[in-house]
Amino acid sequence: MWQIDPTSLRLFIAVCEEGTIARASEREFIAPSAVSKRISDIEDGFRTPLLIRSQRGVTPTPAGEALLRHARQIMRGIERLQAELGEYADGMRGHVRMLANVSSMVEFLPEELTSFLQQNPGIQVDLEERVSPDVVRGVAEGNADLGICRGYVATGDLEALPYRADHLGVVVNAGHALAASRTLCFEDTLDYDQLGLSSTASLHTLMSRIAAEKGRSLRIRTHVSTIDGAYRLIQSGLGLGILPLEAVGRYAEMYGLRAIPLSDAWATGQFVICMRSADSLSLAARKLLDHLLARVPAPASSATPLP
Repeated sequence: MWQIDPTSLRLFIAVCEEGTIARASEREFIAPSAVSKRISDIEDGFRTPLLIRSQRGVTPTPAGEALLRHARQIMRGIERLQAELGEYADGMRGHVRMLANVSSMVEFLPEELTSFLQQNPGIQVDLEERVSPDVVRGVAEGNADLGICRGYVATGDLEALPYRADHLGVVVNAGHALAASRTLCFEDTLDYDQLGLSSTASLHTLMSRIAAEKGRSLRIRTHVSTIDGAYRLIQSGLGLGILPLEAVGRYAEMYGLRAIPLSDAWATGQFVICMRSADSLSLAARKLLDHLLARVPAPASSATPLP
């Protein structure tokens, strides 16, 4: 049986990702013949072909797919081991990869990360914005150490900890028929044109379902990809928006908007922080997790999650 060799695993991953041995050899700065020899040694050791070779390149066999999946896990474990031992040797240093959904990026995360990085100058945090389902997928696949997403998104086998909460409201311009309202229920909005925000697609699905349960449908006037774009279109009178009140904040005065709380129970939503396992986090990632959880406002712990 072939003995696990990190160098051979790294080369096998490169071949699968690049699609040819030639490109993998260029990426890894090693001769193509040496790459081929490493792959052949693995195939001989397992007595099964791992790659389908053709004039167009190579693709993994089912056995190759299995090896690729485990090879990535092994290499991530080696990287974590090296990083964590380095943290012990050099003091609190490290590199944390994080995915976060759009709402958390707009509402609170930049301030939280700023304070963390100021307190921990030796730690680097790479942050990428994704929609909530892609946050879960990225963490599950090992592309990030931590993820922040909506609590109503299925997290599968990931470990998920309750985090912050926010509250949806109806955002309109000052001349809108609903602008004078103090509170509204969602059904009150169904007679008016609305904006669809592509970055909150899961919320759009939820609202469509609730409207259908009432025998109604959303009157989506147009879709917009960013919250800033939504503010501008609401300002121009194109429609109302259902947005987190925490995201509107200072922008309401800037754009001349009114933000009216929704009274529906589902309008209070929970964020969660997800990870493969808290026990497997590096020291730097664990320190960031503790920092985020320690700064959660007290009311967030009693928030009602979206259905």
